[in-house]
Amino acid sequence: MRIVLLGAPGSGKGTQAQRLVSRFGLPQISTGDLLRAAVAKGTTYGVQAKAAMDAGQLVSDDIVLGIIRDRLAEPDVARGYVLDGFPRNIAQAQALTTMLGEIGQPLDAVVQLEVPYGEIVKRIAGRRTCPACGAIYNIHDVPPGSVLRCTNSPDHPPLVQRPDDNEATVRNRLEVYEQKTRPLIDHYAAQGLLRTIDASAAPDIVTQRLIAVLLRPAPSKAARRKAGAMRRPAARKKPAARKARTGVKVKRARPKPGKAKRRATQRVARSKTPRMKVKRSRGRARR
Repeated sequence: MRIVLLGAPGSGKGTQAQRLVSRFGLPQISTGDLLRAAVAKGTTYGVQAKAAMDAGQLVSDDIVLGIIRDRLAEPDVARGYVLDGFPRNIAQAQALTTMLGEIGQPLDAVVQLEVPYGEIVKRIAGRRTCPACGAIYNIHDVPPGSVLRCTNSPDHPPLVQRPDDNEATVRNRLEVYEQKTRPLIDHYAAQGLLRTIDASAAPDIVTQRLIAVLLRPAPSKAARRKAGAMRRPAARKKPAARKARTGVKVKRARPKPGKAKRRATQRVARSKTPRMKVKRSRGRARR
């Protein structure tokens, strides 16, 4: 099962990816983790990525795709994987599709985690992190008045808020997502791969919904073509089609005849009107 998780920042992709790893035994492939590992190991792509980051530049898609290709060649992904954090735009999605086709590992499903933006702002702005173990908590999930300390670390250090978890930064990230990443929904829907779930519920409920759509049989090629055709603008229906749909007879207005046709009709009508015969006397009248 080869899966891509889509969703805005704070929609729960990381949490649900970890649960899919536990449920199906699939490795989670995070591009951020792959980049850090490649840089640490000093691989060819890692050296190129480090040079770009040291220069203050974004790591190119070619480097990221190369790192993903190397990761997919490892034996633990033979049964599938959960791809998290990639692709982020249409160009990356197209390049990913080409690369996966070359290695014979096309995607089975793309799941969109839908969460209202107001809920996302609330989630991220209320997020707190343990500085020791990195565990994530949320102030909206703990009882009022509770001390915000980590329950996983032995010393129970107080939780902190990351600098990029404030409301202004979150809204900027959502604007970038709306412009760059959200068009992927239509892109994968046209291929028949998209499955959307409501991810605004509790994590356990979201996990149940996620597993349910993943275990649903994949659509056939004919169904995928039909799904793509249904997204095209529908042709305007004729009155006869509306009659079959509504049961009400719709009369089509007849066009008015032209001037020449009206004159011809009038001549035919006059020719059919009987004329009165008047006898005229021959010769002069006598006085």
